[in-house]
Amino acid sequence: MMMIRTLAAAAALSLAALPVAADEDEAIDHYAAKDSETLAEAVENFVTYNDKVQEVLARDELTPADMEEIHQYTYTIETALAKINAELGALAVVLEEVHLASESDNPARLRGAAEVYLEQAEALDR
Repeated sequence: MMMIRTLAAAAALSLAALPVAADEDEAIDHYAAKDSETLAEAVENFVTYNDKVQEVLARDELTPADMEEIHQYTYTIETALAKINAELGALAVVLEEVHLASESDNPARLRGAAEVYLEQAEALDR
């Protein structure tokens, strides 16, 4: 598992190091963010890249290169956070279904709603 995380982080860094200009006339380079296609990926990217930011911030003096490194990380963090926000909004709807089902006299409805909720919520269980 650690080897996979290391390889994934190395791949993300190598992709993030490639600037992608939004417009040829635009002076600011943008970096490619690591994808967060699922909630689990988004949480993993969010935690991993926040850890990377903390590691850089722990350095005695921040150089322009350090600041650029954090700038690169923010692209992946922003992508992950957008996915987390979208997914958690949907998760709240599913939790409300569990809440309402728990008030009913229908165990099958409750089990079905809870199963969907817990499957989605599992991505947050770290």
